[in-house]
This record gives sequence, C-alpha cells and structure tokens, in this order.
Amino acid sequence: MTRAGERPPGGARALSGRPVGELTLEAVRRGEIRVPDLRIHPDSLERQARVAEEHGNPQLAENLRRAAELTALGDDEVLAIYEALRPGRSTAAQLAGLAASLDGRGLPRCAALLTEAAEIYTRRGLTA
Repeated sequence: MTRAGERPPGGARALSGRPVGELTLEAVRRGEIRVPDLRIHPDSLERQARVAEEHGNPQLAENLRRAAELTALGDDEVLAIYEALRPGRSTAAQLAGLAASLDGRGLPRCAALLTEAAEIYTRRGLTA
C-alpha cells in the first residue's frame, strides 16, 4: 500500500498517462485533474492481474484483464454491455453478436465472457 505523498510502485499511470502519484486532492482543487486522469491505464490493470496470479487468485487476475480490455471502450458502451448482461435483457443471439463485435475489436476476454453468458443464460432460461 502506498502512503500519502509516496509514488505508487511500478510507475502506475492513469489512462491519460499522468502518474497516479500526481492525482492528489490539491491537484483537484487547483483544477488540474480531468476525467481521463481518473481512469486506470490497462498496463496498471495487467500488473495487478500478475500480482493476483502470483498470490493464487487466477479468477481475480482474469477479471482485471477483462477490465483492462474495457478501458478501450467509452462509458456508454461499457454500460450497454452491463445492461445486456442482465438476465432477461438480451437474447442469446444479441449476446453472441455483441461478443463477435468485441472480439473483432481486440477484446477477446470480454467476448468470451459474453459467449459464455449466452450459453448459460440459454440453458437456465434467462434470455429475453
């Protein structure tokens, strides 16, 4: 854990490229922090995934890697995916189409999750 005023290990950066150590309350008060400064960089998520694996938590590592993929998408699209994954909101075909779209844009882990959801939702009667 990083103490106040210390730089995070590994050169962690926001999606904007700003070092996480520069994200301070004082910088917010001065108006220096923008929304992209508050978004995590996919490399930081990958580093966290490796730590999770090293500590015997492969499921958390996979979740962090999916999160890293999602940084390529805008907020509206992430929320649309979340909405599509809610039981009873999408057909299996809609989920499969969304999975194909994500896979085609280089988000294979997220695509695999949607494909798996379509199969499980169909089996359990949770599709629209």
